Amino acid sequence: MKQREQRKFIRYDSLHLLDYLVLDENGRAGAYSMGRTIDVSVDGIKLETIYPLQAETRLMITVGLEDDLIELEGRTTHASPHAGRFVSGVTFLKITKDGRRIFSKYVDAFRKRKLELEKSEPQQTAN
Repeated sequence: MKQREQRKFIRYDSLHLLDYLVLDENGRAGAYSMGRTIDVSVDGIKLETIYPLQAETRLMITVGLEDDLIELEGRTTHASPHAGRFVSGVTFLKITKDGRRIFSKYVDAFRKRKLELEKSEPQQTAN
């Protein structure tokens, strides 16, 4: 059975290091660790970590996009093991206007670059 896509925004494959802080239900800081993005959109990221995160976990995240550091608060929507690590979907809860602008600019630039690469790939022909 094919799973229906529920994202509102297209995410583009991207890889950036980040750090995150797990927040408890009262907003107090818990475990701190690092991870990386697998893909990114203006509304969320797919995060790869070495430690498992439960769905609905609140996180404070700092992610680097080129020369910019963006701080945001997010919530995991799902989490699963993958190749000896853990992958979690994260929806943004709080992000500054400037942070959202940077993410939007990055996603747009990445989309354009991806289209350019697709156009430049030689067409494969059948033998």
